[in-house]
Parts: sequence; C-alpha cells; structure tokens
Amino acid sequence: MQTLEETLTEAGVKPTSNRIIVFRELLKSPRPLSLGELDTAIETLTKSSILRVLTLLIEHHLIHTVEDGRGIVKYELCHGGANCTDNDMHVHFYCEECREVYCFEDIPVPQIALPEEFHIHSVNYMLKGVCPSCRASKRF
Repeated sequence: MQTLEETLTEAGVKPTSNRIIVFRELLKSPRPLSLGELDTAIETLTKSSILRVLTLLIEHHLIHTVEDGRGIVKYELCHGGANCTDNDMHVHFYCEECREVYCFEDIPVPQIALPEEFHIHSVNYMLKGVCPSCRASKRF
C-alpha cells in the first residue's frame, strides 16, 4: 500500500506538510468535506492555505468536488489514484434534516448518451431526503 507521500508524488504533487495534512483529512473522512469543515478540522492551517491545497489536488486529479443539497461545494478523494475516472462518479445523498452528505460508491451514476461532440468531466448526482438516523429519531 502506498504512503500519502508516494501518492502525491506519483500524481506530480510535491508532498509538503500542508498538502499531506489536507490530503490525510480527506482520506480519513467517510464523507465529502466542505472548505469550512476542513478549516474546523485542521487548526494548524488557514482557510486560504487549505483552499490552495484543494485547488492543487483538483488540478492533479487526486480529488473532485460535489455540490451538496444546499449549493455548498464539498471535496472527496478520487478512488482511481492519481486520475479520477468514471468509477468515481457515484451517487450522493443529502439528508435534509442533519445536512450530511453520504456517498453511495456502489451505485454508479447512470450513463447518459450525449452527442459525440460533448465530453463529460464531472457529474453531480445528488439525491435528497432523510437519512435512516434522522428517520428513526423524528419518526418520518
């Protein structure tokens, strides 16, 4: 198994301490994280430093963005290593009660037959509703 440093290096990213800190935080999260959530979790970096790292990681296809149910951009790791692939395009679920975003990595985004001259770079397939925990606590 590769180290974080090896993963960054393989993608053409110099593994600085800031980049490792942000990448590690995304790696340990089971859900996509917003810039605000990363800022709260990473006390040693400024929000602008975190954003610069996120921008670099996106440019090198190590992470991708997903818009949650409120229009907030969240970040998550690409599972294809140093190259986001169609396999990274999975369904997400936004809970309207707790406002958490859940990844359904085993549910791929449906394939859409676009005209030949169009090329998809990303897909945001967000389902909205109530998660099981909120349903149980509020009796929906």
